[in-house]
Amino acid sequence: MWRKEDGSPQPPEGIGSTAGKAGSTGMSVSPNAAACVSQGIKIKGELTGSEDLFIDGVVDGKVTLTNSTLTVGPNATVKAEIIAKELVVRGRAEGKFTASERVQIWHTAHVEGDIKSDRISIEEGAEMHGRLEAGKPLATASTGASGQSGKKSEKSKDTGASEEKATSGAASAGAD
Repeated sequence: MWRKEDGSPQPPEGIGSTAGKAGSTGMSVSPNAAACVSQGIKIKGELTGSEDLFIDGVVDGKVTLTNSTLTVGPNATVKAEIIAKELVVRGRAEGKFTASERVQIWHTAHVEGDIKSDRISIEEGAEMHGRLEAGKPLATASTGASGQSGKKSEKSKDTGASEEKATSGAASAGAD
């Protein structure tokens, strides 16, 4: 939008959760506002950055925001390897996703791929196909796992499903 009085652009409202209001003084968006790849924009390649990013267009490649939040909007189609501090998926996403702190998958999301994060939340109604790995690895896991791996393989030979249950239990226990 443009203000008629002075011809200067006004920031769009609601792009990021931390976007500042323009108000009557004509102040610009706060430096913490999310960058935006809007609907109708297609990017193929590698995106890196140090600020929050909102994608509502098409991205194919790799996105690295190690200290920031990436939001895949409801109109987005993303096929990428994503590395971020936080990941919020509201649209379509396919690939390998790693978030150091948290992943949120909204009920409007369609996700295909592998997700790894300290915390993962999936709303009812979301569509998810792939692997989930949640929680921090235990400090004693490297010493204890080698002693237990033989036991798990023995159990999996007998029952076939014990190994899957053990993996799922570790993921849910780590998420608390």
